[in-house]
Amino acid sequence: MAFNFSFGVLVVVVVLAFSALRVLREYERGVIFLLGRFWKVKGPGLILVIPGIQQMVRVSLRTVVLDVPSQDVISRDNVSVKVNAVVFYRVVDPQKAIIQVENFLLATSQLAQTTLRSVLGKHMLDEMLAEREKLNLDIQTTLDAHTDAWGIKVSNVEIKQIDINESMIRAIARQAEAERERRAKVIHAEGELQASEKLFEAAKILAQQPLAIQLRYLETLTVIGSDKNTTIVFPLPMDLISTLIEAKKSVKD
Repeated sequence: MAFNFSFGVLVVVVVLAFSALRVLREYERGVIFLLGRFWKVKGPGLILVIPGIQQMVRVSLRTVVLDVPSQDVISRDNVSVKVNAVVFYRVVDPQKAIIQVENFLLATSQLAQTTLRSVLGKHMLDEMLAEREKLNLDIQTTLDAHTDAWGIKVSNVEIKQIDINESMIRAIARQAEAERERRAKVIHAEGELQASEKLFEAAKILAQQPLAIQLRYLETLTVIGSDKNTTIVFPLPMDLISTLIEAKKSVKD
């Protein structure tokens, strides 16, 4: 009878000893509570947790990829868009992640959604489309500041997609077309201005020597004659016409 009792005690001790052993992987840590009070953080490797007296909560230190669902955002210029993003974060302090917040995964997800709406709501639509890197940094900084008390480090935030309704897409297309037309007109006007300046300078140079304009006439005829044209426009000097007009008037008188 005593042998059976001793054997039973030995079996219980062996079972308890094996149940007290825990193996934590390289990326895991164990937050140990002793009679309900925080004791220490253990791991990785083989650790001992006394059953009934100590309790352990496993925490992974690997980077978590959090997909933020599509959020309805109203920009500063009152344009409604749908934005989704992805957040990369990891636990850097297992003690805070377990003690300071009930469920750090859910808390980070909810905080990411509200931060995405609040940060993007401060910017105009053009800034959302053209300055994504700046917006990503603003969201990441805001999230990291709030999750620091939970022992969580937000390493990166990326806005994946910004969905705009069809009417706004057409409005943006019209705006871009009008902007291109404006630039084309400005460039054309600048070209005309530069051409007029060069013509003015050329006229001043030709005015210094009257025979120079005659040479230009002859060069123009040479250019026209080089092509196989049936019609030749011959520029007639105005001073010759004025001489003929004056001679005709003298004959009449």
